[in-house]
Amino acid sequence: MNRIRTIALAAVIAGGGLAVSAVGASAAVVCNADGDCWHTTAEYKYPPAVTLQIHPHDWKWGDHDKFRWREHDGRGYWHGDRWEEF
Repeated sequence: MNRIRTIALAAVIAGGGLAVSAVGASAAVVCNADGDCWHTTAEYKYPPAVTLQIHPHDWKWGDHDKFRWREHDGRGYWHGDRWEEF
């Protein structure tokens, strides 16, 4: 009986570890006022003068003519046709 409890406890601890690691990996969709959108996996503090909307990772837009995907790696944001790093 002691062995079963040990196995059950180990399973609970392992499951809890997986749940915590899944929470840590977050993603979001960020869009600027021009309709440029990109994915991010980190929460950045953008400069105050930059107007952005941050949406959950599964966000979908309704008006496809208003938004466009413009992916880019790194920390920054789209400003016109340029990626501004900060």
